[in-house]
Amino acid sequence: MVHCQHGLFSVGVDGGNGCVSHFPSRSLALSLSLARSPHIIYICPFSGALKGKVFITNYRLYFKSADADPAVTLDVPLGAIGRVEKMGGASSRGENSYGLDITCKDMRNLRFALKQEGHSRRDIFDILFKYAFPLSHGLVRAQLFIYSHLISSPPFNNCIRTMIGLPNDKWRVTFINANYELCDTYPTILVVPFKATEEDLRKVCTFRSRGRIPVLSWIHRENQAVICRCSQPLVGMSGKRNKDDERYLDLIREANGTAKLTIYDARPSVNAVANKATGGGYEGDDAYQNAELVFLDIHNIHVMRESLKKLKDIVYPNVEESHWLSSLESTHWLEHIKLVISGAIQVADKISGGNSVVVHCSDGWDRTAQLTSLAMLMLDSHYRTLRGFQVLLEKEWISFGHKFANRIGHGDKNHADQDRSPIFVQFIDCVWQMTKQFPTAFEFNERLLVTILDHLFSCRFGTFLYNCESARDTNELRSKTVSLWSLVNSDLSFYQNPFYTPESNRVLYPVASMRHLELWVTYYIRWNPRIRQQQSPVEQRYIELLALRDEYLKKLEELQLSDSSPNSSHLSNSSTPNAASPTQHVTHLHTPF
Repeated sequence: MVHCQHGLFSVGVDGGNGCVSHFPSRSLALSLSLARSPHIIYICPFSGALKGKVFITNYRLYFKSADADPAVTLDVPLGAIGRVEKMGGASSRGENSYGLDITCKDMRNLRFALKQEGHSRRDIFDILFKYAFPLSHGLVRAQLFIYSHLISSPPFNNCIRTMIGLPNDKWRVTFINANYELCDTYPTILVVPFKATEEDLRKVCTFRSRGRIPVLSWIHRENQAVICRCSQPLVGMSGKRNKDDERYLDLIREANGTAKLTIYDARPSVNAVANKATGGGYEGDDAYQNAELVFLDIHNIHVMRESLKKLKDIVYPNVEESHWLSSLESTHWLEHIKLVISGAIQVADKISGGNSVVVHCSDGWDRTAQLTSLAMLMLDSHYRTLRGFQVLLEKEWISFGHKFANRIGHGDKNHADQDRSPIFVQFIDCVWQMTKQFPTAFEFNERLLVTILDHLFSCRFGTFLYNCESARDTNELRSKTVSLWSLVNSDLSFYQNPFYTPESNRVLYPVASMRHLELWVTYYIRWNPRIRQQQSPVEQRYIELLALRDEYLKKLEELQLSDSSPNSSHLSNSSTPNAASPTQHVTHLHTPF
């Protein structure tokens, strides 16, 4: 134990289970208790200044107020912290003007005030800065990520890529990327046209950005139309062509007899043209004569980042009330949501009509993943189940290399990094919009979506760590971490939608109109206690009716067991024609749903 002038430092451990008084063993952590400094104050934007104690480990920041009833607590994983700044100086005037300002990735800002005498904030700032951003301080990733904790459920299989009916005479499985030699951001198992040889794949690889060649993502069971995903072709300013790439896309078209292969480029056409200056580009009509190119006008990661920043400004800490609609419109967030959903609808509709598609943006790991995932949710009811949604995220986002580490900035102090962007948050928002428009079509509820986003930042699970499978393998992620799905699958009822009605062949076409899109209040404004939404009366009543149904079914089962016992046989023999059976007694009480 080490004493310092302004606090008490002790070695402890934090396994990420939410407990600060007793940390489970194995994951070494540093615990800082400011119990000797009664002047740590949390400047709560809703409850005012609150005195209390702060505990910091290598995983979390925990605050508990000392003078509020009920106590106000904060439990913030360090992975959710985006920036730590000093507030005020030694000569600052004004109450609570000296301390720390913490910007979180989950729409929150936290401010703590300390005494100005004796550099009282130095210790807490140094430790918080070091352990919130270990990669910027030469620390191992284990200083941020939870590499073991107490959930005992078996980890989810991260390698699910099975597609029904494959391989067949049109498509085959290739292991050419088994050692990540073809493309280091792709999974080890790929599905490609049956007629494409390994040498063909290597040649196509040289003409696609980052080597991300067109590969199969989803196949329609009936019409055999497919969704393929890839990155942009390396056309450049000179308009280079690659016969192997052109022939390869034609093999995709031929696989189900599509007259024209539709290529959906997620970018605005102006951006796609501009990318030629850096060696990229798009598929020209002269080179790809059996294909049609459609631009979907979805903006890049930088535009999305700035849009979410503007949204945060109008919802935290105070909601802009006087000009709410115009303020929300000025963020363009819902407009971007609309364009992403609209693009996915076009993909799904083309597939439903029996035409195969290829989807890409620049590098094929941001907007591409949004479009393919949402189109599959619309087309395939399996992905609308709890288990299927997990498979969808594992396949389209994790295995196919969405850059989670770069987009979230895990453990990196550079909050202004241009690689950061809320692409995955935006996708989950789109999923939420679909669940609002089709309340009976999804087996999972809103809690699952919020839980996924919370652990996108928390680093408690290995699911969203690193940029791609090759990096996860190098760092032995599967043997050192537990999957988020272990938590979800250990209590499925908590994440189930009570309105869910399975419909195996239904294709969902949400309305991509600003009039039908909503701000996801229970996520973006959930930290404001005045805006907290309650469970809807309809949902509450439905849950009550489901409980009543279960009660009646239980009574029916008891009556049937009683009726089948030897002692009750005389009852059935002596029944009059007008006597009601136990089943009849229950039937007239049954509540229709």
